[in-house]
Amino acid sequence: MTVPFRLRRLDHVVLRVREPEAMLRFYRDVLGCREERRQDDIGLVQLRAGESLIDLVDVNGKLGRKGGAASGAQGHNVDHVCLSVDGYDETAIVAHLESRGVRVGEVGMRYGAEGEGPSIYLFDPEGNLLELKGPPIPGSRVGGDD
Repeated sequence: MTVPFRLRRLDHVVLRVREPEAMLRFYRDVLGCREERRQDDIGLVQLRAGESLIDLVDVNGKLGRKGGAASGAQGHNVDHVCLSVDGYDETAIVAHLESRGVRVGEVGMRYGAEGEGPSIYLFDPEGNLLELKGPPIPGSRVGGDD
């Protein structure tokens, strides 16, 4: 079996949170993450964690409400896992996934650890949301460095 891309690393993790300010203080003040990007209109704070990002999504915000109930018996804490890939060819990747019966979700431009770039959402057999992230658009990273 030939796969038309190569996984590189974890790009970011999205945590759905009930107490966004307490979580921000923990990740910033205890773990040393740096706030990189904030989108208050959808309830999202993106924190730099080394080469990766940890996204905090307020379960009561616009984005967080899409995930259902807060973590517990009726809801999940992790929204999705994003994998950075080499050899990103959207057409080839989607064809590969669909040929194996994978449910493919939205395709679009999204912000990740390396900046804004193309990505594909897909679902694993148990319905967990994954994202395959392509290369960033040069100069799109808010924190600089590119």
